[in-house]
Amino acid sequence: MGKAYVFLLVSSSYLCANSKRRHESSPICLHDVFFRVGGAAAGRAAVNLLVNSSDTIIDHTWIWRADHGRGVGWQSNTSANGLVVNGDHVTAYGLFVEHHQEFQVMWNGEDGRTYFYQSEIPYDPPNQASYTSAKGVNGWASYKVSDNVNRHEAWGLGIYSVFLKPDVVLSRAIEVPQRPGVRFHDMITVALGNLGEISHVIDDAGEAARINSHVTPKVAEFPVTPAAPR
Repeated sequence: MGKAYVFLLVSSSYLCANSKRRHESSPICLHDVFFRVGGAAAGRAAVNLLVNSSDTIIDHTWIWRADHGRGVGWQSNTSANGLVVNGDHVTAYGLFVEHHQEFQVMWNGEDGRTYFYQSEIPYDPPNQASYTSAKGVNGWASYKVSDNVNRHEAWGLGIYSVFLKPDVVLSRAIEVPQRPGVRFHDMITVALGNLGEISHVIDDAGEAARINSHVTPKVAEFPVTPAAPR
């Protein structure tokens, strides 16, 4: 079978990534959508769901790079990102994004919100060199808020690892700019399987999720609020 391409664009204003047209009186809605890259055949996609429109609501979406089935492999069913958001005022409910090879979610727009996020990072990086986002940073965070974003908020995020190769780890599950308008609530990481770890929950906060540690690291609020003096 030939290559299968999975791609959906939600956009306006001539499909421009820098579109600023508002739709607050009649928001765009995308719900109950399933993506799969590979598994039935060797599918490939750079970005599965690209949202350029502002005032978009995403409800119950599973964006999956296959981890089993036909044509599955690090070089076979390639997919960099599950979701890329360029629009402002985009809200996601029940967002599931798994196994993509770079950021599972890349959020570039302002005033984004996510209510419940589940993500399993890729099983199959063959080595750390193949899974490194920047100098000194192991892997690609599952949920990434762009460094130039000033306002973003998310509630209830769980990120899991199941590495299949030795000496592959993830530095952080969530990566965000540290600004007052960027706030995250109730996050958890879990290391499954027999290999690897997630070293931090969000940026450098939260202890490591390690195999056989019987610890599921949690961060309740970010930025972390310093404890009041006793």
